[in-house]
Amino acid sequence: MNLRASQDNVHELLETRHLTPTAYVLRISRRGLKFRSGQHILLGEAGSIHNREYSVYSAEGDDFFEVLIKEVDEGLVSKQLKKFKPGSKLQIEGPLGFFTIEPELVDTAKFLFVATGTGIAPFHSFVRSYPELNYKLIHGVRYASEAYEKESYDPERFVLCTSRNADGNFNGRVTDYLKANPVSPETHCFLCGNFEMIHEVFEILEQQGIPPQQVHAEVYF
Repeated sequence: MNLRASQDNVHELLETRHLTPTAYVLRISRRGLKFRSGQHILLGEAGSIHNREYSVYSAEGDDFFEVLIKEVDEGLVSKQLKKFKPGSKLQIEGPLGFFTIEPELVDTAKFLFVATGTGIAPFHSFVRSYPELNYKLIHGVRYASEAYEKESYDPERFVLCTSRNADGNFNGRVTDYLKANPVSPETHCFLCGNFEMIHEVFEILEQQGIPPQQVHAEVYF
């Protein structure tokens, strides 16, 4: 869905925070837009027909939006957004989506978050929005340098799985970790990343007795 920009959905780029040579965070004026952690926005240059879906990385209580972006070779928007300077005009459609936590579960439920790559973005928003969450976050990357802002998470609740080196908490993929560390059946599980990972984790969790209604997924292409 590509919509022409109007004054109602034009926002200002406030800051770019570079995390690695290819990954960065954009901080954008919020202008009072309401959202729930786990939702995403359609983001692009103001007036452009090109935009891309990005999960909101910031907290519900922040007076700005942040998104975590990885520049990819074939990614027109990710390359373009990286070049913009503070003051540049961007357009936002949304927020959209239902990859959210029911309010009544925030204080009482046990959560498992499984992410690969920049799929960690909605979990960053969850943890910052709901500091009382009882969660465990498993983040799968190739190298430990791709553990984007891992200091944001309680180290007792964060597991970094690295597939290309042994610099994380676990040497292997998130699926390997889950097979070695079964999940208790009362856990509410949220998965965000590539389709292959989500498909494999669904099967693992089913085998471990997690009810399907307690598993929620968001695919990152």
